[in-house]
Parts: sequence; structure tokens; C-alpha cells
Amino acid sequence: MSIRTCLTALLAASALVAFHPTTSLAAPKTELVLAIGGEPDDGYDPVLGWGRYGHPLFQSTLLTREADLSTTPDLATAWSLSDDRLTWTVKVREGVKFSDGTPLSAKDVAFTFTETAKSGGAVDLSVMESATATDDETVVIKLKRPWITFVENFYSLGIVPAAEYDAGYARKPVGSGPYRMVSWTEGEQLIVEANPFYYGKTSPFTRITFLFTGEDTSLAAANAGKVDVVSVPATLADSLPNGFKAVIADTVDNRGIVFPMLRNEGKTDAGGYPIGNDVTSDIAIRKAINLGLDRKALVDAVLLGHGTPAYGPADGLPWSNPEGRLDEDVDAAKALLDQAGWAPGGDGVRVKDGLRAAFDVIYPSSDSVRQGLAVMLSEQMKALGIEITPKGDTWEGIGRLKHANPVLFGWGSHSPQEVYSLYQSDWAGIESYNAGYFSNAAVDAHFAEAQAAESLQASYPFWKQAEWDGKTGFSAKGDAGWAWMVNLDHVYFVSECIDVGETQIEPHGHGWPITSTLQNWKWTCN
Repeated sequence: MSIRTCLTALLAASALVAFHPTTSLAAPKTELVLAIGGEPDDGYDPVLGWGRYGHPLFQSTLLTREADLSTTPDLATAWSLSDDRLTWTVKVREGVKFSDGTPLSAKDVAFTFTETAKSGGAVDLSVMESATATDDETVVIKLKRPWITFVENFYSLGIVPAAEYDAGYARKPVGSGPYRMVSWTEGEQLIVEANPFYYGKTSPFTRITFLFTGEDTSLAAANAGKVDVVSVPATLADSLPNGFKAVIADTVDNRGIVFPMLRNEGKTDAGGYPIGNDVTSDIAIRKAINLGLDRKALVDAVLLGHGTPAYGPADGLPWSNPEGRLDEDVDAAKALLDQAGWAPGGDGVRVKDGLRAAFDVIYPSSDSVRQGLAVMLSEQMKALGIEITPKGDTWEGIGRLKHANPVLFGWGSHSPQEVYSLYQSDWAGIESYNAGYFSNAAVDAHFAEAQAAESLQASYPFWKQAEWDGKTGFSAKGDAGWAWMVNLDHVYFVSECIDVGETQIEPHGHGWPITSTLQNWKWTCN
């Protein structure tokens, strides 16, 4: 974004609200300016994936999660799964209206699920056979096979109006959520206002401007008193402006490198881009990197302490298995490489059969945290005789390289479905899911048992076994398809006049996860 564009956005925000957070006698406010990122590339269409990481804001979902992640009904008043685990029956709240005043019924819910299944977008509903409204308040969803994580769509898939949904919906969304769109200037700002037809608990803040500015510009806006809430990366987390307090949200927002698992045999993906890497296809290299990582040092140096070491894709959640982790042990890493035939070369880089233990790690060049992690990873691996060259690129460029080069990705979800998508054999090479072509028959079998469980809670032991069952798994102790590095804290600078209440354990930072509890925010200054 140009400096001129940034200034335009800031001036627009300033015109909307005359506010300086250091003023102790500020009048009660009903308007906020937020600089928390999250502008979607595809617009605000849940059918295409909007709202997967955080509440969709414009649309309602069937269920929601409270700050403690407990379930609360939203559009659904009742929901049940048949004994054969193939049919969901959902009762839909009566009297709900979309933001244009038209009524919402079970037909809109069925339409949303059906349209999403057909769209081929970021939301995978391929397991769904049909979604049918049997009357105005009842939706019956039939599955092709038992799939317990299907219920996660009830929390994340915003409902769209069947009568008004078209190709332009993403830029002019109509929904039954707490807010409706006023205007969107792409790359600059989004203005929303309270939906007058909203049926749920409302926020005292009736108008919100979201600024889409870069990290430094957002912080500058906070220092100038032009915003009320700003999200900052760990590298800026100690730069608290006057009149603000730091709100630290625990997360499952992780960072790690995915390893290409196949050898480079000249194969290409659907786009004609190469698949495979002769170095990382060796399990000894992958396990040695996991053993050689000083994750605490990464947290301290790159995140400035605002995070925790990561050992898997869902650390601390009920379906993760800490038994699969490998703790730092540089000597064991060196011994493993020696045993596998990776001998130290004259330049300090190990060699096996004429192949140097050297490769690039790709990261998005716009992300300062991932850059820092990649650089420090490179330094740490020198002790093992592994040469890693960090290389920044655009997401478009990463798309061409991600099946043949390790990539520093970020994930993190409230659902074990994401674990499935990262390691299930059938998902190899699908967009950024399973980018390394991980494949393990035992892991697939454990996943199948998990999906066939009678409830999400009953599935947890099988997800854990997929990570490590005592013999194999997707974890570092198993096939080591990833080297997970850190879990990020989400750091927000919030006006001292705003109480955001308890925050959720937040998922990956796409969208606006902090706004999931917006209805509980309060203005505290008189």
C-alpha cells in the first residue's frame, strides 16, 4: 500500500471518530476503528471460505463458541446425529431476518451447504450427499460416510440468502449476522454498521471501520490516536503506545516447515510445477532437524517471548498427543545423520552419495516473523551440517515451489479436521494442504477411525494415535512430515477505554478472531 493510500485511510478514520486514547474524560463511544488485518482475497463470501478462522461477522452460523470454546446455539436451536452417523437434523431459529429485512428459513441453510459443496472453494464439503429443508425450520443433512468433523461447519459456515446469492455476493454480502456492510474500499478500509434485524446479543459499538494497513503503519496510527485496536506481530509487541494496554490471546496459531516427502523424480503437479526433494525425502534429515531445533530460542529471539514452542499442529488441544514430540538433542541429531550416511563435508555441509544436505526454505517475504524464524532456523542447522537458505517470495511464487521446497507455513484451528487435511494421503498436493505429499497407511487408518467415531469427543483417542501410536505416526517421532517451530501469541494493543473481556484460544490469524466476542466488548471511560 502506498503512503498516500495509508494517509487517506487514516484521515477517513479520523473523520469518523475524534478520539485520543490518552484522554481520560473521553465521551462514551459507539464507533470504533480497528487495524487488525484480515482483508480476504475473495471477499466476504462464506461459500468461498470467509469466516473459517473467526466469526464471519456479516453472516450467522448454526453454532458459535464462547470464550472458553463451549458451544452456544446461534441459528440452530437443536441438532442431532443419527445412530449410523450419516444424518444430521438441525432445527433453525424462527423469526430471523437477513440484514435487508427478508426472512431466513431452513431453505437458506440448505442452500448454503449445497452451494458450498458445489463451489470447490476453501470449505471442503465433499463428504456431504445432500442438504434438504423438510420445512421452514428443519434441515436434514445426509453424509456419504460417517464424518464426525462435519459438525465443525456448524460453527464456521455463515448462512447466505438463497434468493439473493450471486456472483457479486462476496463484495456486497447480505447476512443475518450482527453487522452489515456500509462500504469496502479494497486494500484500504471496510466500514460496517449494526444490523438492525439482528436477533442476538448486540455490541454497544454500532459502527466499525477496519483499516487494512501494514504492520508499521497500523502501529503509527495507534501512536497518533487514530485507531482503537491494533494487532501487532511479536516483533513489535514491546512498542506499546500511550493510552493503550496489551491484550495477549493464547492461540493454536502455529508456524512450521513442511517437508517434501518424495524424491525428485521429475514429477509435476497439476500446474506443471515440480514435486519432490532429494534431501528432505530422507527421514534422517527430517528427524535431525526436529531434534536440532531450539524452539525456546526461537520464541525468545523471534517472538520476543510472545509464544510457546510447537511440537505438533494442535498443541494443547484434546486431540493432540505430546508423546510424539522430539525434544532438542543436538548430539542425537548428529548421531542420526552419521548413522544414515550423511558425512561432514569439507565446507561443513554433510554429504551423502554426492548429495549435499542443502536446500531452500521459502517464506512469504511480507511476513517479518516468518522471515525471522527462517533465518534463525538456518543458523541453528549449521551445527548439524545442514545448509538452509531462507528465501522470501510472494504467495504466488510459493504456490509454484511448495511441493519441491520446504515452506514455512502457518496453520491452527479449533477443529481436528485441519490435522486431517495436513497429513491425509488423499489430500496430497491439494492447494496448500499436505503440500509435502505425506503418506502413511497407519495414519490414514487412524484418521478413518476418528471420523467414524460416535462423537467428536469419542474421536480424540484416534487423532492422538495418528500422531503417534507407539510405532508410527505423523509426529516428529514418526515420519516427521513437518518440523513444527512455534505457537504465536496474538498481541493486540487495545485502548485503555475498551474492555474486550475474555478472549478465545484463537485460531490462525486469517479473519478477525478477536471479534468473535465483540458483543461482550465495553466502553469503560466516562
